[in-house]
Amino acid sequence: MRICLVSETWTPEVNGVAHTLAQLSGELLARGHHLQLIRPRPRVPGSAARMASELQVPGLAVPGYRQVRFGIPATRRIVRWWRETPPDVVYLATQGPLGWSAQRAAGRLGLPLVAGWHTNFDHYCRDYGIPWLAPLVEARLRTFHNRCAATLVPTHAQRDDLRRRGFLELRCMARGIDGTRFSPGHRDEALRSRWGASPHTPVALHVGRLAPEKNLDLLRDSFRAMRAAHPGLRLVVVGDGPSRRSLERSLPEAHFTGFVSPEALARHYASADLFLFPSLSETWGNVLLEAMASGLGVIAFRHAAGAELIDDGHTGLSLAAGDEAGFREAAVALCQHPARWARLGRAARIRALDYTWSAITDTFLSTLEDARENRHATARACRV
Repeated sequence: MRICLVSETWTPEVNGVAHTLAQLSGELLARGHHLQLIRPRPRVPGSAARMASELQVPGLAVPGYRQVRFGIPATRRIVRWWRETPPDVVYLATQGPLGWSAQRAAGRLGLPLVAGWHTNFDHYCRDYGIPWLAPLVEARLRTFHNRCAATLVPTHAQRDDLRRRGFLELRCMARGIDGTRFSPGHRDEALRSRWGASPHTPVALHVGRLAPEKNLDLLRDSFRAMRAAHPGLRLVVVGDGPSRRSLERSLPEAHFTGFVSPEALARHYASADLFLFPSLSETWGNVLLEAMASGLGVIAFRHAAGAELIDDGHTGLSLAAGDEAGFREAAVALCQHPARWARLGRAARIRALDYTWSAITDTFLSTLEDARENRHATARACRV
């Protein structure tokens, strides 16, 4: 099958969308499918590996967050390109200007569309101080997704919530994990030593983009409370973003690594003991699955992947969404009981290994095949 992926982000950019697309594309290529890619022109010139063809359009950085880019509208250019090399089906990974352009182009050419729900943009409006814009954003997203043959969402709770809000043709597609890459076997005592941790010193880890929507105030407060209860505890934060500097000032005792290589990331997970994930803005949360596969005792809210993956008290600790006091208390209690976090970590890994990228790709392909078989209905919807 000839599949065109349309995305405002691609590796080596570090985010959940780019990671998911990289894993899916690797699986698809291994199965013999032909991939096209449409994306904004990267800051470092180059082409994506193993694509049958690629269209790069001019892009602009998001104001105040230059690591994130979006493509400018390019409907006519996409139409010309697809006329020369038409795909069987199009996957819209993002809903920015490039995604809208691709949707219009597909409507003109009668190409079937499937969309992904990778980001809660309406939630971001509240996090960035413009809550009045959220209803308008939601209405635009509903229009965008309801013009597609299907929208793939990561969790059953997300599917049910969007269905109540008028979104149609929703299917669940979780995210997968490479259990060989993310494994307790990558524990590195030399790395722990650089953090000031002996073999028996607990290390609490957070991995992710350091941005306002990630509930970093709760991460800061939880880390402080854990250190007060267990002064020997070491804190490690992997990632970068606009909130890094303020978090560094408030947690001077923590080790901030910035972004690290994929190989180093696996060692960082495996070399920690506890993982804190306070975000409520995720559609899934790849880092939580990575931490569980690495055998860590995880603490998260019953939200997104946390609701799907964590059996409270068995595969981790999960708190009701928004229960910040409960989150802090759970973190403080767990950091003082090594046998418990080790037991949770062993069960977490077993749970995480159920989520293979091969099975996720099966779901993805099944949805694309259905869209291709019903392409005429999809094309009519795009022209509405």
